[in-house]
Amino acid sequence: MKNKAVYMTGLNKMEIRDIAVPQIKDNEVLVKLEYVGICGSDVHYLEHGSIGDFIVNGDFILGHECAGEIVQLGSKVTELSIGDKVALEPGCTCGQCEFCKTGKYNLCPDVEFLATPPYHGCLENYIAFPANMCFKLPDNITSKEGALVEPLAVGMHAAAQGNVKLGDSVVILGSGCIGLVTLLACKAYGATDITVVDVMPKRLAYAMKLGATRVINAREEDAVAKMDEITKGKGVDVVIETAGSKITIKQTAYLVKRGGTIVLVGMAPEDIIEYNFAKIMAKEATITSVFRYRNIYPKAINAIAKGIIDVSGIVTHEFEFEDTAKAFDFVINNKNDVVKAVIKIG
Repeated sequence: MKNKAVYMTGLNKMEIRDIAVPQIKDNEVLVKLEYVGICGSDVHYLEHGSIGDFIVNGDFILGHECAGEIVQLGSKVTELSIGDKVALEPGCTCGQCEFCKTGKYNLCPDVEFLATPPYHGCLENYIAFPANMCFKLPDNITSKEGALVEPLAVGMHAAAQGNVKLGDSVVILGSGCIGLVTLLACKAYGATDITVVDVMPKRLAYAMKLGATRVINAREEDAVAKMDEITKGKGVDVVIETAGSKITIKQTAYLVKRGGTIVLVGMAPEDIIEYNFAKIMAKEATITSVFRYRNIYPKAINAIAKGIIDVSGIVTHEFEFEDTAKAFDFVINNKNDVVKAVIKIG
C-alpha cells in the first residue's frame, strides 16, 4: 500500500510526493480516495496563498471535496464496513462548544477543516478520517457524485437559509459550481421560477440545462432592470448571491420583493461594501448568510440517490491524479469554460 500526495509548494507551484500511509485511530477509518473536486478556495490558495486570516505557511495539501472506499476500520468503528463507498464531510468540530451543542456545528470556532490552514487537504491516495464524518453512499451513487456532495451541501444550506418553498420565485446571482448546486437545491425545495445571472455564457448555458427558468447575461443587459420588467416591479421572494462580487451584493437590495429574503453565500474580496439599507428597511426584507453547511450530508446523499437532485451534469472537466498541477493550471487559465473540475485519484 503506497501513498502519494500533491503538495502546493508555493504560489502556482505543485508537486507529487511519496508520503506514509496514515495510521488510523480507534474512531477513524482509512479511506482510499477516488475523486477530489477542485474548489474555488483551492484555486485561491494556490494563486494567492491565503484567504482572509487563513494563510498557507510552508508546503500544503489542497482539496476538501472528496469520496472513496473504506479499506481499514478503527477498533471502535461499528457503523461502517470495509468496502463501503463514503463521502467525507470535511469539517471536524469540537462537539463541546455552544454551537456544536445547539446543532450549528458549522460555526464551531475550533473546527478542523480539510485544506484550510493549518490543516492539510485530501489530494492524496489515502486519508485517515473520523468515522462519524464519513457518510455511506448507496450503490447507485458513484464516488464522483460523492465528491460533489460537499458543494451540494452549500447549495442546500443556502436554499434552507432562504426558506425556499413551493411556488417561490428566486434569483441566483452567479452560476459557478455553487450557483448551479443552489439552483438544483432550489428546484428540489419547490421554487417554480428561478432566474440565474452571470457574465459567462457557458455557465449560463449550464444553468438552463440544469433547469433554470431563464438566465440573464449581465454583460449584455442590466439584471436589475430586466427583473424589474419581468416581475412588474414586485421583485422576487428570495435572492441568493453566490458570485462574491460587490456589484451583485449591492444588487440584492433592489431585486428582493417586500418581505422577501436575501441570502449571502459568496465571499467578496472587500470586507466593507456600500449597501442601500434604506431599500431593505422599506421592504422589511430579511438578510441572512451562509457559512458552509450543517446537518445536510445525509439529506444531500438521499436526494441524489432518489433522483431528486442530479449533480452529475455539473462536472465539465476530469483529470488524472498525476496531472493535478496541469488541472489547476487549466482551471485558472480557462475560467470561462470550466464549471466544475474533478481529479480522479488512480
